Amino acid sequence: MLIDLLPGVRAYLKDESGYPSGSHKEPAAYAVVARALADGHDRVFVGSCGSYGRAMATACAEAGLKCTVVMPEGWGDSGEFAEMTGAEVRFAPGGYEDAVEESHRLADEAGAADGNVDGPYQDAVLAGHGLVVDALHAELGPAPTTMWIPVGNGTTIVAMHRRLRALGWQAALHGVGSPGNNPIVTSWPGRYLPLPSDAVVTTEHNEPLVNWHALSGPQAMAAIADSGGAVHAATDDELLAARASLARHHLDISPSGAAGLAGLLRTARAEPLTGTPIVVLTGRPH
Repeated sequence: MLIDLLPGVRAYLKDESGYPSGSHKEPAAYAVVARALADGHDRVFVGSCGSYGRAMATACAEAGLKCTVVMPEGWGDSGEFAEMTGAEVRFAPGGYEDAVEESHRLADEAGAADGNVDGPYQDAVLAGHGLVVDALHAELGPAPTTMWIPVGNGTTIVAMHRRLRALGWQAALHGVGSPGNNPIVTSWPGRYLPLPSDAVVTTEHNEPLVNWHALSGPQAMAAIADSGGAVHAATDDELLAARASLARHHLDISPSGAAGLAGLLRTARAEPLTGTPIVVLTGRPH
């Protein structure tokens, strides 16, 4: 969808929220499930703050696999969607990183498939996340462009960069995260440094963008730098404004899923943009 954002500023929107789980992470989940089945597993464990858990629960249900999603205690996603889809939901004290660590432990203990983005099926995760680049390339062609993407643990950006290089497509990647709440944002453009685990602040709007240690952080920063892009911050108010802007085009996107647009709008108000950027919208409200 091509829309006018501001006077003289147009952008392509790639809505990746249309999957049953409402998350762009569903292709990655299906890729992991296919590998888990091939390896003879009947259960997949993942840690998630919401969207990957919903995607994995959906993929496992369709394939007939059992699924356990470990979520941070007290965060906004109650795990209701994953449970309704047939998954077991457990809660771990702490944040997203603690949920992932607990799911690693449980998968190892059960001899089950570890479907985490930093687990043994990482290549499958990256292949699934990269499919959006192939779809965009087929639709828009190889002209140089910029892509604006929400950034949490950085895995999506790493995957998209890998596919861009494979296709020879010159596209500058712009990651947009929560100010002060993600080490990709706070470290850019310097050396990657994790944040203190108690330094991040989650809200109902920014949770998927919050990490104290982004699992693919250093690789994501290297990918962004190699592409000629940059990292940007978007406040909760800017996330909500971007969501409202999308609603006027009949798109129901979560505030965090609209982070790419929030970063683009902030940048467009401060400096001239060249070409027609692509904004990847990553999720519906749960």
